[in-house]
Amino acid sequence: MHLLGPLLLLLEYLAFSDSASWTFEHPKTLYAWDGACVWIPCRYSIVNRHSIDNLTVYHNYKYDNSTKSYSGTILYKNLKIRDFPPRQGRVRFLGNSRYNCTLLINPVKVNDSGQLGLRMTSKEDKWMEPIGLNISETAPPPRIELPPEIRELRDVTVTCLLNFACFEYQVHLQWSLEEPAVTSTCLSTKTVSTQSTLTFQPQWTHHGKNLTCQLWDPTEQQLLSEETVWLDVKHAPKLKIQVSPTEATVTEGESVTMTCQIVSSNPRHRGVSWLRDGAPLLAEETPTLTLPQVTRKMSGQYQCKAHNDVGSEKSEAVDLQVHYAPEPSSVQIFSSPAKEGNKVELTCISLANPPPTNYTWYYNGLEMPGKTDRTFQIPEVLLRHAGEYSCLAENSLGPGDVGQGADLEVQYPPKEVITVIQNRTPIREGDSVILSCTYNSSNPRVTRYEWNHLGFQDQLLPAGLTIRKVAWDTGPVKCAACNQWCLWSPPVNLDVQYAPKDVSVQVTPHNEIRSGNPVLLQCDFLSSRPTDVRFFWKKNGILLEEGKKLSFDAISPEDAGIYHCLVNNSIGQTSSKPWDLQVLYAPRSLRVSISPKGRLVEGKKAVLTCESDANPPTSHYTWFDWNNQDLRHYDQTLRLDPVTLQHSGAYWCQGANRLGRGQSPPTTLTVYYSSATISRRVALGVGLCLAIFLLATWGVKLQRSWKRIQRQQGLQESSSGQSFFVRNVKARRIPQAEGPHSLGCYNPVMEDAVSYAALRFPLGETDAPRPGDAGTSETRGLSPNRDDTVTYSVVQKRQVGDYENVTPEVLEDEGIHYSELVRFGFGEPPLAQEGVEYVTLKH
Repeated sequence: MHLLGPLLLLLEYLAFSDSASWTFEHPKTLYAWDGACVWIPCRYSIVNRHSIDNLTVYHNYKYDNSTKSYSGTILYKNLKIRDFPPRQGRVRFLGNSRYNCTLLINPVKVNDSGQLGLRMTSKEDKWMEPIGLNISETAPPPRIELPPEIRELRDVTVTCLLNFACFEYQVHLQWSLEEPAVTSTCLSTKTVSTQSTLTFQPQWTHHGKNLTCQLWDPTEQQLLSEETVWLDVKHAPKLKIQVSPTEATVTEGESVTMTCQIVSSNPRHRGVSWLRDGAPLLAEETPTLTLPQVTRKMSGQYQCKAHNDVGSEKSEAVDLQVHYAPEPSSVQIFSSPAKEGNKVELTCISLANPPPTNYTWYYNGLEMPGKTDRTFQIPEVLLRHAGEYSCLAENSLGPGDVGQGADLEVQYPPKEVITVIQNRTPIREGDSVILSCTYNSSNPRVTRYEWNHLGFQDQLLPAGLTIRKVAWDTGPVKCAACNQWCLWSPPVNLDVQYAPKDVSVQVTPHNEIRSGNPVLLQCDFLSSRPTDVRFFWKKNGILLEEGKKLSFDAISPEDAGIYHCLVNNSIGQTSSKPWDLQVLYAPRSLRVSISPKGRLVEGKKAVLTCESDANPPTSHYTWFDWNNQDLRHYDQTLRLDPVTLQHSGAYWCQGANRLGRGQSPPTTLTVYYSSATISRRVALGVGLCLAIFLLATWGVKLQRSWKRIQRQQGLQESSSGQSFFVRNVKARRIPQAEGPHSLGCYNPVMEDAVSYAALRFPLGETDAPRPGDAGTSETRGLSPNRDDTVTYSVVQKRQVGDYENVTPEVLEDEGIHYSELVRFGFGEPPLAQEGVEYVTLKH
């Protein structure tokens, strides 16, 4: 018999150990009740990782050693390899052939209790896995888990646990306490359960009470089972006082008894003590407190106190009221001292129990009729309200005594404050003004003075103010006399007299002023005291006229200048700011100036400037020469560098601004020869004159010889003869007017000239050619109308030489000669007058 147990275990091990390569995870035992369902979470694994071929679920299986097989009630079996039907009867296979072996039995019955066996085969491997089922007729009660200790007012968490969960059968856990709870369901290979967690703060009243957790079927609304536990709440003692008499109200001298009752204590209390108004009563540590003869001082809040291992606790207070008549009263004033015009409240203070119900007020010892309340108010306190106030209090036990009175002090700011001017009137700008501040009365006394104007305040005379050099625009002045409050005086006007202020010139039109337009200048000022004023105008510092307005019917550039307006009264005179009156006009008075001044020699630099008078200034210039040709030069200056003789002539310019244009008269530019040029030309002239002189001399000699020969022949042929002489006559050359664009090179000081004269003899009877002359070589080839002439030249050089393109001032020219021929002979004189022609070659 002793060997039978180990043998059976060995057989069972061998039966279930067809292969050591299988592992399973599932709850060992599952709980349910009749009519519910069982959800069996299951997982498995095979070491060779083969999938299962067959699955058979046995109920209360047995192993037959002879046949080497299992027998029992088959709840589920697949008929084909690896073909697992989802449901067979009440059993559903929720797994697969790899790792999941979860089963569902719905509904479950009481006779399903026992052992389930999962027989699995995978090729050559086999395995039997046992699973326990515990099915009861009714639902098992849930289990309540409490903490080891529960204390008053400390958070406690309790759990209601049920070892059941099935997705196809819902249950609900409900607590007897009306507190929020959290319910959770767990379906895993480790645990199958439903639990509810309740967290609450227990009170001492929960001590000894039951806590119940109920299992409900929410579908059928039916209670399935419940579990109840007794709460053991640890708390300090809970106390209550019983007093006699019950109302705890006694008259002074009576007795009072108080008893401290222990309402609850867990654990048991130890010791009782008493307190009044929070302070311990010494030598009073008994549950009963007796006060044989109470006094008014024994009134107050009474409590008893007890303690245990959890802590100590006080009872609710009992208010012991000891009645007595009012004590001597006093008066409280809010507030005193009081400012005049403010509200004042007076309160009668008298200790009494019960409180006084009637009061009598006294003012300076006299009863104030109609004042029966504890307080009365003075809405606006006045000086007549100042004095001593007292009162009398009365309650149900009788009247009290009149105590010490209170004085009401009424304070007020200074009254009838006035600002006084100490100066003689009138006051002028710049004078020193002395003012003083006076008042009638004040409570408290005046401590300082304030002014609305800056000035000097003497420490010895704080009520005075000195304004040094008073301004013309000084406004009204006022002062304030101050204690705790300030009262300002009415403002006093100093009426300062001054010369006119802010004199200004107003010009119409306000925009630009053009020459020829009407213009009005008006003189304005801001203020003047006295107001009787006169107006004057100045231009460039010179007085023009009197009057407020200065008008120009047609303004001209000569009216431009600096204008001032003067306004005066009996105090003084004020001038406006200078007003620069600008008159706009087109360019005028244009002229051309030449720099450098004096003699301008060729080769130097000449600068011609176009000067003009314009406002705004001339912005554009144009230059023209003596031929009115535009020089294409638009600057104010025309530079000729270097200047040559060809630059000589008349120049003029045009100037323009945005208002118009103007033109200058022509100005002549004279360019003198340089010394080098003069030297070269003099040398050339001298050489030319010498050559001409020599030729003339030779020609004269030749002609004289020829004439002499002719005369000799003529004397021989005719008895008539001819003779002449030459008379030199000085000629006066009339100066010719030089045109505006003429170019001359005449120099009255020095002129190199070659003069020649032609002697003409008109033909007469005696001038007929002689027969003998026809064949001569001298006369051969001459025209019959030829002029017999004698030409001579005179070269004259003055001592000082230069050339100038101006008309000479000396009318007499000593260097120009002409010849007059006087002819003598036979016959009538010719009608034609012998003449002398001359020409001057200038170089």
